[in-house]
Amino acid sequence: MASYMNAGGAFVREKLDANTTQSIPQSLWADKYRGATVEDLDPPPALSVSPSTPISAALLAAFERDYTHLTVTSSAGRSLLGYLSIPRLKELLQAGAVKESDTVAAAMQRFNRKRGTYQVITMETPLEELQRFFESDKGPNGEQREKKDFAVVTDASRKFVLGVATKADLEEFVKRRP
Repeated sequence: MASYMNAGGAFVREKLDANTTQSIPQSLWADKYRGATVEDLDPPPALSVSPSTPISAALLAAFERDYTHLTVTSSAGRSLLGYLSIPRLKELLQAGAVKESDTVAAAMQRFNRKRGTYQVITMETPLEELQRFFESDKGPNGEQREKKDFAVVTDASRKFVLGVATKADLEEFVKRRP
């Protein structure tokens, strides 16, 4: 049975600016995603590089797969160290802050594990929770953080990086869903 939004809910969603979706009532998010999880986004497998990988190789790998974010893992233990944002990397290259011959370590964004609690996003995470993660400027314990435009999808114990989900993935999911 199809779930339809009432006219008032549709009007509210249509009139809200993309930056104010945080004020959308939870019931509208539930109508929007209808119980879907991150797994329903069908995120492609994560592409990880090590900090010692040349930037040129990381760029080539990202362009071949049309990825906007690469995860950075340690060579030894395969632990997640951070990420490489391709749009930010392009800016750094244009500004001359890094060169293609430099290693990924020069341009990567490191995860700051001491600053706050890591919010685990798994394949079973509801899309409503993923949207809150993208739109909130507060961490899971209420600490201030910058808004995110992607999430690293891991297993529940955070031992394996399974993929990367972006805000664009969420938007595309809503567009293609009947």
